[in-house]
Amino acid sequence: MTTEPLQKHETGIEGLDHVSQGGIPKGRTTLVSGTAGSAKTILAGQFLVQGIRQYQEPGVFVTFEETPDDIRQNMLGFGWDVDAFEAAGHWQFVDASPEFGSERIIAGDYDLGALVARVEHAVNACDAKRVVIDSIGPIFAQFPNVTTVRSELLRIAQVLKRLGVTSIMTAERTEDFGPIARYGIEEFVSDNVVILRNVLEDEKRRRTIEILKLRGAPHSKGEYPFTIVPDSGIEVIPLSAIELAQSSSETRIPSGIEELDEMCGGGFFRDSIVLVSGATGAGKTLMVTQFLAGGVANGERCLLFAFEESRGQLFRNAAGWGIDMNGMEDNGLLVVDCCYPEIMGLEDHLIRMKVLMDRFKPQRVAVDSLSALERVSTLKGYREFVLGLTATIKEREVAGLFTSTTPSITGGTSITEANISTITDAIILVRYVEMFGEVRRGMTVLKMRGSPHEKVIREFTIDSSGMHIGNTFRNVIGILSGQPQNVTTDEMERIQEMFQRP
Repeated sequence: MTTEPLQKHETGIEGLDHVSQGGIPKGRTTLVSGTAGSAKTILAGQFLVQGIRQYQEPGVFVTFEETPDDIRQNMLGFGWDVDAFEAAGHWQFVDASPEFGSERIIAGDYDLGALVARVEHAVNACDAKRVVIDSIGPIFAQFPNVTTVRSELLRIAQVLKRLGVTSIMTAERTEDFGPIARYGIEEFVSDNVVILRNVLEDEKRRRTIEILKLRGAPHSKGEYPFTIVPDSGIEVIPLSAIELAQSSSETRIPSGIEELDEMCGGGFFRDSIVLVSGATGAGKTLMVTQFLAGGVANGERCLLFAFEESRGQLFRNAAGWGIDMNGMEDNGLLVVDCCYPEIMGLEDHLIRMKVLMDRFKPQRVAVDSLSALERVSTLKGYREFVLGLTATIKEREVAGLFTSTTPSITGGTSITEANISTITDAIILVRYVEMFGEVRRGMTVLKMRGSPHEKVIREFTIDSSGMHIGNTFRNVIGILSGQPQNVTTDEMERIQEMFQRP
């Protein structure tokens, strides 16, 4: 007897097939468990919809809670026309939902034989390849004996396996990190278990999906963020899809500031991610504006995601520096997208940014600023967002410029720098420098992967024609630490001698 390897059944749900390494095991039952509002019914319905749309696989939806009319209406909110699927013979409902005002009477050895027969008839009627049972919780109300419930669930699972369909059962759990399901036996009658969570952390909701087990099949471990997108449904963001396999370009592009190009050894690499870090008002947005203007001057398409300033404010400020963003936009080389971070979760922001990048196909992308996005998420969620955004930009081999705001005015590090600095290819620090009762500005290239760069701190000024980078600071130490001190020429020479000693 030869045993064939277990085959996977692609769900068609964005990102989930990558996390499950090819889909869920074919011909088996998968339990999808989660608290109220965790998107169990959406995932189950999307499983059937994508089966019909992408793979021409009809499906059966067994409902124990909502009526078929309610499900049709809810699915229509995602652009899924269940009526049309039914009319084409691709979708069958088995309605086991309770009727209003009816009372269940349990007497004798009641079983699910009649329901199983209805499911089997529906599967044969449309030649279904996928079955959804939503949800199995009400079954427990029919049977006070847990042993009976388990045997009936096993009976349903065995019939579905015999019919050769791949099925999903949904079940409720009472808490996101408690027992897998409400009654403690649901997971034992399923071949596979998927857990959905909608956790409240620091007054922010975050949805994740975890594949607890796929019996006899490999899958990615751990939780993965997902979001619910209007008109398309669930999209899983598989961080495991991020691979360090991108090609590296030797091509240099101008930063938009000639002196900065000199500091960076000839400009930015075409596929690099540059982080500009500094205090508020230090010139970060101006660097973004000149970065975009430099791209437009090269005939490159540029995309700006702004999370702190409005479109009108950005265009007005650019005009004050002699840069015509209206003209850049009219030429079709610039798109500016402005929105507050608080209007949606980071996962939704990431999906939206990906869609806009795919649509516009920019050669340069700027984000001003990452710090604004950091305040609407947990630290873990924020780092995952930055990792996903960085990978998205690198996959498209475009240049990215991010800004972040430090909490202190004159120096020091921030949580943002500590958590994303290793992801970026170059880091530029802009700092205020207090000297002789006057506030001045300084800039240094802290890091530049794959290229030599200046190690000095240069002073820069801002006027009506933009940013001008000048000479290095002389006889000043402690600028980056936020404690600049003026020293004499003799003292500076002694300090330099100390570092030159073997």
